[in-house]
Amino acid sequence: MSELLDRYIEEVTPTKRSEVTERYRLRQIQRDPLGAVSLSILSSQHVAEYRDRRLLTVKAGTIRRELSLIQHALDVAQKEWSFRLPCNPVKDIRQPPLNNARHRRLEDGELERLEHAMGASRNPWLANVVRFAIETGLRRGEIVALEWRWVDIARRTAHIPRTKTGNPRTIPLTDHALEILETPPSLGTHVFPLTSNALKLAWVRAVRRSGLLDLHFHDLRHEAISRFFELGLSLPEVAIISGHRDPRMLFRYTHLRPVELAHKLKGRRWPGGSQTERSAAVPAD
Repeated sequence: MSELLDRYIEEVTPTKRSEVTERYRLRQIQRDPLGAVSLSILSSQHVAEYRDRRLLTVKAGTIRRELSLIQHALDVAQKEWSFRLPCNPVKDIRQPPLNNARHRRLEDGELERLEHAMGASRNPWLANVVRFAIETGLRRGEIVALEWRWVDIARRTAHIPRTKTGNPRTIPLTDHALEILETPPSLGTHVFPLTSNALKLAWVRAVRRSGLLDLHFHDLRHEAISRFFELGLSLPEVAIISGHRDPRMLFRYTHLRPVELAHKLKGRRWPGGSQTERSAAVPAD
C-alpha cells in the first residue's frame, strides 16, 4: 500500500490545489501499519482497523478525508495503472459519523474584543483580512489568493477563479468591503500580501489575546452567510456569494438568530388579518 501511495503522491497529488496538505495526509497513512499491507491481500478489515486506530487520535472529519484519499488511490490504480484488485475495500466499510458540526457565531461584544486584540498584532493586514472575511464569506485561502486584477471596484465585484470546489465565482462587495479595499491598498499583485501560514499564526495569537479560544477563522464564514440571510437575501442569492451548490450544505453554514427574525416579523401580519379577525368577519349561519 505504501508503494502505491508513493506513485500517487508523485503523479496525482501535484495536480491538486491541496497538494501540500494531501502529501502530509498520505505520508501519515504510509507510516501506519496499513502501509505495509500487500495489495494482494488488502481487505475491508485492514481499512476498518486503520479507521479504528485513527479514531483514537483524530476527529471523524479527518478520517473521512483520509479514507477518501485511500479510495481514490485504489480507484486510480485499478482504472489507470492496470492493478488487478478484486474490489475497493474502502467502499465496504462504515464511515465514521460526523459529530463536529459547528454553530459558532460572533456574540455581542466579541467582535470588539477581537478588534482590540488585532490592534496589537504585528501583522498589519490581519484586521482588514478578518473584516473582509465577515463582509464576503470568503475562505481564508480565497482571501489570501485574491489579486487586484480580479477586483472591479466600479462594478462592486470580486472574481474568485480558484475555489475549494473548483467552480469559479464572482461575488458582490458590500460598502464596508469596498472601504476595506480602498484604505490602504497594497502595492503588489495581491490584495492582502501575506501567506496563508502568516495569516494563520497572526490569527491564533489574536484569538489568544482576545480570550475567544473557541473561535475559528472559518467561523467568520458562518457569520457572513448568516448575516446575508438576515439582510433578506434569498437562498439562490446567498449561494452565488458562498459558492454552495447543495442547499443542504448551505444550511449547515447558516445560523440565524431568533431575535433578528423576531425584529423582522414585528408589525407584520398574515394577509387578510389573523385567524381570529377572519373568523369574526364571517357571519353566523
